[in-house]
Amino acid sequence: MHLDPRDRALLQQVQDDFPLDPRPYRVLGEVLGMPEREVMERLTDLSRRGVIRHIAPILEPGSLGISASTLVAMRVPKERMHEVAAIVNEYDGVSHNYRRDGDYNLWFTVAAAGEGELLDTLDEIIRRSMIPFRDVLNLPIARRFKLDVRFRFLAEEDDDGQD
Repeated sequence: MHLDPRDRALLQQVQDDFPLDPRPYRVLGEVLGMPEREVMERLTDLSRRGVIRHIAPILEPGSLGISASTLVAMRVPKERMHEVAAIVNEYDGVSHNYRRDGDYNLWFTVAAAGEGELLDTLDEIIRRSMIPFRDVLNLPIARRFKLDVRFRFLAEEDDDGQD
């Protein structure tokens, strides 16, 4: 997919230093020498083309009072998938709820202020969904790894395929 130099510079700036400002696109434009409207149009186009999925902060759970989280996998009958997913989605602490192929076909994460609250939420989801406990895997975090993945957008590829 072709990205012109202004798209590349914009992507790099959004990734490396998104401004915390009431008008972040204006600030990005000032940094990059383009009007706020152009920044917004370019980001909309990059999103439409599938280059950007979404722009969102990555928050540190502990700073928000969240000290417990787990990944959950459930075996949900196909005919109940939408119903059970809707129940799961009602909980503020749930994120990344998605369907997968295989026996365990509904996966989501749950986060809470503490272990007790986390287990209460998970128990309530299981009770309300009427999924048997034997069909639920609770996969708590054993060790957290933080990765800082960034993509380089500034250099255009040479004809030989190298940066």
